[in-house]
Amino acid sequence: MSRIAGRFARVEPRRRVRDLVLGLLSDLPRKNCWSIAEWAGEATPDGMQHLLGRARWDAGAVRDDVREYVLEHLHDEGAVLVVDETGDVKKGTHTVGVQRQYTGTAGRIENAQVAVYLVYAGRRGHAAVDRELYVPRSWTRDPDRCRAAGLDEDTVFAIKPELAARMIGRFLDAGHRAGWVAADEVYGGNPKLRSALEERQVGYVLAIACSHELTTGAGKFRADALAAKVPRRAWQKLSAGAGAKRHRFYDWAVIDVAEPRPGSRQLLIRRNRTTGELAYYRCFSPDPAPLNTLVRVAGSRWRVEETFQSGKGLAGLDEHQVRRYTSWSRWVTLAMLAHAFLAVVRADEHARGPTPDGLIPLTCNEIQRLFIALVVRPVREVAHRFAWSAWRRRHQARAGHYRRQAANQT
Repeated sequence: MSRIAGRFARVEPRRRVRDLVLGLLSDLPRKNCWSIAEWAGEATPDGMQHLLGRARWDAGAVRDDVREYVLEHLHDEGAVLVVDETGDVKKGTHTVGVQRQYTGTAGRIENAQVAVYLVYAGRRGHAAVDRELYVPRSWTRDPDRCRAAGLDEDTVFAIKPELAARMIGRFLDAGHRAGWVAADEVYGGNPKLRSALEERQVGYVLAIACSHELTTGAGKFRADALAAKVPRRAWQKLSAGAGAKRHRFYDWAVIDVAEPRPGSRQLLIRRNRTTGELAYYRCFSPDPAPLNTLVRVAGSRWRVEETFQSGKGLAGLDEHQVRRYTSWSRWVTLAMLAHAFLAVVRADEHARGPTPDGLIPLTCNEIQRLFIALVVRPVREVAHRFAWSAWRRRHQARAGHYRRQAANQT
């Protein structure tokens, strides 16, 4: 917390932001301004709501502090920047960026808010270092709606690959080096993102659709047509990295792509050893890269799913109940910080020495349990609990739907 203390001019928000981050790391069944304020010993949630919505501090500067914290502790020369989006299902139409759209969280089209994240994935661990809210066209075409949600009236629509390029640019402009970027088909099929990475001499392994066309020495072909031409002897069995239980082995093949520009370009093909299902990746590197390096980078993409899972499950990344952009950006930035803390502690514990026989290495989940039991959990008096019960009931009595229910009963 001392890393971000200088971003807050007064002692009250410094203390309150510490309580909020500790609340995000707690074992509360639901994490929002109300529950965290009660847990932290405050009389009402007004202070937490003020911190997120109206207090003077720069969430972008704190985001930069989170990035520096992660890079300092998880630095790896072979690290991969992984880009992906995740959605939070919402009700109503007022939450910033919400509309009916596909989200992988639900696996279908839902009323949801979607954000794109940049995850730093290395051998020591992985954590999110940047975030951008996806603002649909239905919002950018309505300046009044943008203004009401705290967005600039001149907010311009940007597709997800453009948001990814924006975050990668911030990472590189801060003076950091990243040899590789990995992402799914949404990003691999975008030529502007690929060109931006090539101009900055950043390698990539980006998933593409089977219908994606590539140019070889023999002409232009669809990715699946090129895969059909691969001879049996060209496939190699390699691990895409360790999964939850064991290494993920696939068959891999690579085909050179011909383009009249500097750099090495390939089509990487992955084949499931059980089902035969194929996946395709478009690859670039300033200098030729061996197959096992391309496979390692492709396998790093799963780290973003692990980051989302632990960020939501352990640090409340998706539990914000805020409508305006300022509050959203502040909440997710502090949740990123909370999760980064767990990832750093895990990395330091793993580096401390070998795990004792009969135990698995410490996980973020277990570190959180120990941290809650030994450091975080406060003891509150019964009077404090009753006071919060009364506050909730008074607040609910003022809500319109409760008043309507009371009127109907009389």
